[in-house]
Amino acid sequence: MTVEKNTYHCRKISPGKATACAVCSDEEILFYHADRETGIVTEKGHCLEGKSVAGKIVVFPGGKGSSVVQADGLYNLEQNGMAPAGFIVRYLDTVLVSTAVIMEIPMVWKAEEEFWQRVKDGDLVELDADRETVAICGESETEEGKAP
Repeated sequence: MTVEKNTYHCRKISPGKATACAVCSDEEILFYHADRETGIVTEKGHCLEGKSVAGKIVVFPGGKGSSVVQADGLYNLEQNGMAPAGFIVRYLDTVLVSTAVIMEIPMVWKAEEEFWQRVKDGDLVELDADRETVAICGESETEEGKAP
């Protein structure tokens, strides 16, 4: 089966490339509320509660929380091999941007609106911040690759 790749323009924030399964949130995320051993979001009532961000491209409005806890949360995830593979955000915040740059997590924003309407959990996404493109390549082929 051939899957048509849908590519969209975006703007680079933090350089790099990543291809991974998408995990999508319509709520801002505080990565301090993700279990450092599993990458599973633990924030009560959050739309991603119980889902892992480890090795995923996180598609979300942006970050929340103070600089210390946001950076600490991502640092702890990275130290345990549970950091996200990349970020696609709608809105920028200084803490998330600086943390992504320091930790070398590819990050983009201003993706075309059609991208936001089409992307869903489990989609295989190619994020190329250097070329300022994101692509939806279809659903992940393996259960392991799908967002929990």
